[in-house]
Amino acid sequence: MAKQKIDRRALLRGLAGTTVAVGAASLTGALPVAAAAGRLIPQGHMGIQLYSVRDKINEFGFAYVFDELSRIGYREVEFAGYTQGNVGTITPQQIRQLLDVNGLKAVGSHRGLGDFRRNLEQELDIAETLGMPNIGTAEAPTGDRTIAGYQKAAEEFNTWGAAATARGLKLYQHNHTIEFSFATDRPDVRLYDLFLELTDPRFVYLELDILWAYGGARKYPGFRPVDYVNAHPERFPMFHVKDGVPLPDPQQGNSYLDVEFGAGVIPFTEFFGELKHRGRFEYLWEQDSAPNAQPNPPGSLGAAARSYRRMRNLRGTK
Repeated sequence: MAKQKIDRRALLRGLAGTTVAVGAASLTGALPVAAAAGRLIPQGHMGIQLYSVRDKINEFGFAYVFDELSRIGYREVEFAGYTQGNVGTITPQQIRQLLDVNGLKAVGSHRGLGDFRRNLEQELDIAETLGMPNIGTAEAPTGDRTIAGYQKAAEEFNTWGAAATARGLKLYQHNHTIEFSFATDRPDVRLYDLFLELTDPRFVYLELDILWAYGGARKYPGFRPVDYVNAHPERFPMFHVKDGVPLPDPQQGNSYLDVEFGAGVIPFTEFFGELKHRGRFEYLWEQDSAPNAQPNPPGSLGAAARSYRRMRNLRGTK
């Protein structure tokens, strides 16, 4: 598939100045070399949720964006849909070719609950075509936050997960803050705990969005995000490595506003330093939005480059 004819240097100059700049970073992947000792994110396990650069995919397409992400240094991507906006239609087979050409691996994809209900086998077919080991959703298991509602949702996820497992895939659910709230009919039961208990560990997995987990702990106190992972490491194939700053009202939204990695207050050194099995997870950078810039984050490839550099250089304190 032919790439768009773009003045690359002019575009990159523009990207470099459009988001918060904390330290210098190159969009061509020429990053400072640092010693591996104390690295908290294992090399080869760093990726990106493509929703973070959705504006560039919509404007320039997968071919251009994959090339840029590969130059930055990313080696793994998680999809948030298989369309490329103004650039035109593209098939899963063509996307796979672009991944391979750019040395990228698809590790997962966010799909809607309705996609699984209507077209489960088709979704699994696409996952296999793209070569990804995981497929999931960023939707809450259900909008019915009762015990019975979560029991029904768990049955549904177990069925989908069994079908995914039969195809060699892992089905996962990605959290926001609401999943850490309590059942409306049992205020002593945290919904995230209930979902873990009711879903079959052979078939259903979880992607921890670290920022929204901290938002859950701020909004619905009583847990530490890292403790979930250490208690069930086999159930968490991936993280969303998302940074943020607290909103003035802890009860507002997800309780935090997301920002570039390293520009927020989330204690990643502490979180990653306490993980017991760091090498078994995939670490995917994500930034949902930027202030006053909905729905498209400005300079998203610049943010991706700076966040990659800071993730790569993150070191433990010992």
